[in-house]
Amino acid sequence: MAVRITAAATAATAAAAVLVMLSLTACDPLSAVTTDSDAKATPSSTASATGGPALSDPAVLGSIPAKMGSDGTTIIVGQASAKNTVQVYEDLRCPICKSFETASGATLAALAKSGKVKIEYTLASFLDGNLGGNGSKRAANALRASVEQGKFVPYHEALYANQPEETNDGFTADFLLSIAGKVDGLRTTAFEAAVKKGTYDSFVQASEKAFLKSGAAGTPYVKINGKAVSGDDAAKLHDATQFAALLKEYGVA
Repeated sequence: MAVRITAAATAATAAAAVLVMLSLTACDPLSAVTTDSDAKATPSSTASATGGPALSDPAVLGSIPAKMGSDGTTIIVGQASAKNTVQVYEDLRCPICKSFETASGATLAALAKSGKVKIEYTLASFLDGNLGGNGSKRAANALRASVEQGKFVPYHEALYANQPEETNDGFTADFLLSIAGKVDGLRTTAFEAAVKKGTYDSFVQASEKAFLKSGAAGTPYVKINGKAVSGDDAAKLHDATQFAALLKEYGVA
């Protein structure tokens, strides 16, 4: 879990607690070094030739709707009428978010497509402040632009599948556009302009504020039907079988 810095001592304690809870190497805000996180993930799909997870069926991902919520910061995936809601707070540079998406993203996508669940994403960008650079903000801006093209779901997966090292500010405009080229129909003139010009920078700032107001100590932060996933349950986010069981436990039938 990537942890926000509020005070050095508080952050150090929180980071240590997270390491014990998840048994994963977290995004360390103090040393800004991450190791071994991906090795612990349970892949939701086979590996690609480049070593990253292969994308799910593009036709399936592309058929899942996504739109902006009325608050202007939440990206809602799936049918608004779905009786179950999973809220996900993520920072695109966070490797533990990648671990979650790699292990459990396919489960959420399938539930969203079936109409059982709607997913509400809030995109954080605090790691830019912790590690330097603007990669989180640029990625969040690009994801917001993908909503307008109807391609949020496949682009979201593609960005995690090709996530640069956390300490490398690798989400440049050129890189984001190159990944967009892997998503059929996304790399339009309008999308390219939005990525290069930072069209949705105001959204990125508002989304970070929404994350800060959420009470989350770090990312990924997940709530299922209004109940925050914490304690021992947080480790289950990173195992597909355990996550499916967790959803049922939290009322997703």
